[in-house]
Amino acid sequence: MKMRPLTNYGNRKHPARGLRQTQTDAEKKLWSRLRDRRLCGFKFRRQFPLGPFFADFCCFDERLIVEVDGSQHADRTDEDENRTHYIAEQGFRVLRFWNNDVLSNTAAVCEQILKEIKKPHPLPLLPHRVFDHPLPKGEGRVRRVYEAISGPDMKVKR
Repeated sequence: MKMRPLTNYGNRKHPARGLRQTQTDAEKKLWSRLRDRRLCGFKFRRQFPLGPFFADFCCFDERLIVEVDGSQHADRTDEDENRTHYIAEQGFRVLRFWNNDVLSNTAAVCEQILKEIKKPHPLPLLPHRVFDHPLPKGEGRVRRVYEAISGPDMKVKR
Protein backbone atom coordinates (compact mmCIF):
# COMPACT_ATOMS: atom_id res chain seq x y z
CA MET A 1 0.00 0.00 0.00
CA LYS A 2 1.51 3.29 -1.08
CA MET A 3 1.25 6.16 1.38
CA ARG A 4 0.14 9.47 -0.03
CA PRO A 5 2.88 12.10 -0.17
CA LEU A 6 2.93 14.66 2.61
CA THR A 7 3.73 17.39 0.18
CA ASN A 8 3.28 18.09 -3.49
CA TYR A 9 6.37 20.26 -3.57
CA GLY A 10 6.75 20.18 -7.34
CA ASN A 11 3.41 21.94 -7.80
CA ARG A 12 3.94 24.34 -4.91
CA LYS A 13 7.55 25.40 -5.42
CA HIS A 14 6.72 28.81 -6.87
CA PRO A 15 4.22 29.84 -4.16
CA ALA A 16 6.74 28.72 -1.52
CA ARG A 17 9.44 30.80 -3.19
CA GLY A 18 7.13 33.82 -3.14
CA LEU A 19 6.44 33.36 0.56
CA ARG A 20 10.17 33.10 1.28
CA GLN A 21 10.75 36.38 -0.52
CA THR A 22 8.09 38.20 1.53
CA GLN A 23 9.05 37.09 5.05
CA THR A 24 8.17 39.12 8.11
CA ASP A 25 10.98 40.61 10.20
CA ALA A 26 10.37 37.95 12.85
CA GLU A 27 10.64 35.15 10.29
CA LYS A 28 13.87 36.65 8.95
CA LYS A 29 15.35 36.87 12.43
CA LEU A 30 14.40 33.31 13.37
CA TRP A 31 15.59 31.98 10.00
CA SER A 32 19.01 33.53 10.64
CA ARG A 33 19.23 31.24 13.71
CA LEU A 34 17.78 28.11 12.07
CA ARG A 35 19.37 28.09 8.62
CA ASP A 36 22.45 26.07 7.67
CA ARG A 37 21.95 23.71 10.61
CA ARG A 38 22.91 26.50 13.03
CA LEU A 39 20.59 25.22 15.75
CA CYS A 40 22.62 22.27 17.07
CA GLY A 41 22.91 20.71 13.63
CA PHE A 42 19.17 20.32 12.96
CA LYS A 43 18.06 21.01 9.39
CA PHE A 44 15.13 23.38 8.96
CA ARG A 45 13.29 24.40 5.80
CA ARG A 46 11.33 27.61 5.22
CA GLN A 47 7.79 27.79 3.87
CA PHE A 48 7.53 24.05 3.67
CA PRO A 49 4.41 22.86 1.79
CA LEU A 50 2.46 20.40 3.89
CA GLY A 51 -0.87 19.32 2.45
CA PRO A 52 -2.90 22.47 1.73
CA PHE A 53 -0.70 24.59 4.04
CA PHE A 54 2.75 26.12 4.14
CA ALA A 55 4.64 25.75 7.41
CA ASP A 56 6.87 28.71 8.30
CA PHE A 57 9.69 26.38 9.38
CA CYS A 58 9.95 22.61 9.31
CA CYS A 59 12.52 20.27 10.83
CA PHE A 60 11.44 17.24 8.84
CA ASP A 61 13.76 14.72 10.49
CA GLU A 62 12.34 15.57 13.91
CA ARG A 63 8.78 16.10 12.62
CA LEU A 64 8.60 19.60 14.09
CA ILE A 65 6.79 22.60 12.62
CA VAL A 66 7.53 26.11 13.92
CA GLU A 67 4.99 28.81 13.18
CA VAL A 68 5.63 32.52 13.71
CA ASP A 69 2.33 34.35 14.06
CA GLY A 70 1.56 38.03 13.73
CA SER A 71 -1.32 39.96 15.24
CA GLN A 72 -3.67 38.83 12.44
CA HIS A 73 -3.65 35.36 14.03
CA ALA A 74 -5.33 36.67 17.18
CA ASP A 75 -8.59 36.80 15.21
CA ARG A 76 -8.03 33.49 13.42
CA THR A 77 -7.76 31.04 16.33
CA ASP A 78 -10.23 28.55 14.81
CA GLU A 79 -8.31 28.44 11.52
CA ASP A 80 -5.01 28.01 13.38
CA GLU A 81 -6.45 25.20 15.49
CA ASN A 82 -7.71 23.40 12.38
CA ARG A 83 -4.33 23.84 10.72
CA THR A 84 -2.50 22.58 13.82
CA HIS A 85 -4.83 19.58 14.00
CA TYR A 86 -4.19 18.72 10.33
CA ILE A 87 -0.42 19.02 10.77
CA ALA A 88 -0.53 16.87 13.92
CA GLU A 89 -2.47 14.21 12.00
CA GLN A 90 0.46 14.08 9.58
CA GLY A 91 2.76 13.16 12.49
CA PHE A 92 4.25 16.58 13.22
CA ARG A 93 4.47 18.54 16.44
CA VAL A 94 3.64 22.24 16.17
CA LEU A 95 5.21 25.13 18.08
CA ARG A 96 3.72 28.61 17.75
CA PHE A 97 5.42 31.88 18.65
CA TRP A 98 4.24 35.46 18.38
CA ASN A 99 6.25 37.84 16.20
CA ASN A 100 7.08 40.09 19.16
CA ASP A 101 8.48 37.10 21.14
CA VAL A 102 10.75 36.16 18.25
CA LEU A 103 11.90 39.75 17.75
CA SER A 104 12.48 40.56 21.42
CA ASN A 105 13.75 37.22 22.73
CA THR A 106 15.08 35.08 19.90
CA ALA A 107 17.43 33.13 22.16
CA ALA A 108 14.55 31.96 24.38
CA VAL A 109 12.53 30.96 21.29
CA CYS A 110 15.48 28.88 20.04
CA GLU A 111 15.83 27.26 23.47
CA GLN A 112 12.15 26.33 23.41
CA ILE A 113 12.55 24.82 19.94
CA LEU A 114 15.50 22.74 21.17
CA LYS A 115 13.55 21.57 24.21
CA GLU A 116 10.74 20.40 21.95
CA ILE A 117 13.16 18.61 19.62
CA LYS A 118 14.76 16.80 22.56
CA LYS A 119 11.42 15.55 23.89
CA PRO A 120 10.54 12.05 22.73
CA HIS A 121 8.22 12.17 19.77
CA PRO A 122 4.80 10.64 20.47
CA LEU A 123 4.96 8.66 17.21
CA PRO A 124 7.91 6.59 15.96
CA LEU A 125 9.94 8.66 13.53
CA LEU A 126 10.18 7.06 10.13
CA PRO A 127 12.59 8.15 7.44
CA HIS A 128 11.09 10.63 5.00
CA ARG A 129 11.52 8.30 2.02
CA VAL A 130 8.68 6.23 3.45
CA PHE A 131 6.49 9.28 2.94
CA ASP A 132 7.54 9.87 -0.69
CA HIS A 133 9.09 13.20 0.24
CA PRO A 134 11.24 14.50 -2.61
CA LEU A 135 14.67 15.49 -1.38
CA PRO A 136 17.97 15.73 -3.20
CA LYS A 137 20.06 12.59 -3.60
CA GLY A 138 22.79 11.93 -1.07
CA GLU A 139 20.51 11.20 1.84
CA GLY A 140 22.45 8.05 2.79
CA ARG A 141 21.44 8.32 6.44
CA VAL A 142 17.85 7.64 5.39
CA ARG A 143 18.75 4.30 3.82
CA ARG A 144 20.63 3.23 6.98
CA VAL A 145 17.75 4.25 9.24
CA TYR A 146 15.18 2.58 7.02
CA GLU A 147 17.22 -0.62 6.88
CA ALA A 148 17.60 -0.52 10.66
CA ILE A 149 13.82 -0.37 10.99
CA SER A 150 12.80 -2.79 8.26
CA GLY A 151 15.87 -4.91 7.55
CA PRO A 152 18.33 -4.85 4.63
CA ASP A 153 15.99 -6.77 2.32
CA MET A 154 13.62 -3.83 2.05
CA LYS A 155 14.37 -1.38 -0.73
CA VAL A 156 14.25 2.38 -0.24
CA LYS A 157 12.10 3.99 -2.92
CA ARG A 158 14.15 6.40 -5.05
